[in-house]
Amino acid sequence: MQPYFLPYIGYWQLINAVDEFVVYDNIEFTKKGWINRNRILNGDGDRLFTIPLKSDSDFLNVDQRFLSPDSDKEIERTLRIIKSVYKKAPFFEEAYPVIEECFKYSTKNLFSYIYNSIKLICKYLDIKTQIIISSEIAVEHSLKAEKKVITICNALDADGYVNTAGGQEIYNKKEFADNGIELKFIKPKNISYKQFDNEYSPWLSIIDVMMFNDKETIAAMLEEYELV
Repeated sequence: MQPYFLPYIGYWQLINAVDEFVVYDNIEFTKKGWINRNRILNGDGDRLFTIPLKSDSDFLNVDQRFLSPDSDKEIERTLRIIKSVYKKAPFFEEAYPVIEECFKYSTKNLFSYIYNSIKLICKYLDIKTQIIISSEIAVEHSLKAEKKVITICNALDADGYVNTAGGQEIYNKKEFADNGIELKFIKPKNISYKQFDNEYSPWLSIIDVMMFNDKETIAAMLEEYELV
């Protein structure tokens, strides 16, 4: 999977559901995607937060991109917003230090920044899945899309591969089966919880989940999915 900064709970369900989770570092950065941004609560709706990046070629891989030289200012501003929004949330005291540690990680390399946050959140959620960086696997890394995924699965002796539901549009079960791999897609069930007295705003960053739910409740949420 691509690396995402503090994504929605479905991403963590996926990590928790598998034996090994391969996170891409040598994959092209997706402009206007969700790699360096996500959504948090904002009044009766939601708002976007973004980790600002240094201006660079649109064709560089994630591990070749860097946070902007003045990113610290935007990061501090975002943390102030998170404090303002969530300071009265029931689990703010437990969750905020972890979120702050993710945002304030000192590296400017985008992949390292996100990879650190993935490890920190997994630790908080007690997800013990082995996480592997794609470039450390001995395969032909110039391969693209489905061929690259199948090659990585074969290199790791995997007999199954799980992707998000959106992968149904790009991955073919027969192609995987022909290579000895069972392809499944993880489909999160409808998850809801109380967000102050607001109308529920679904699928926000894991930040929101952590602010309103204790670890035991989140552990149960991580199992709220089906494989299709």
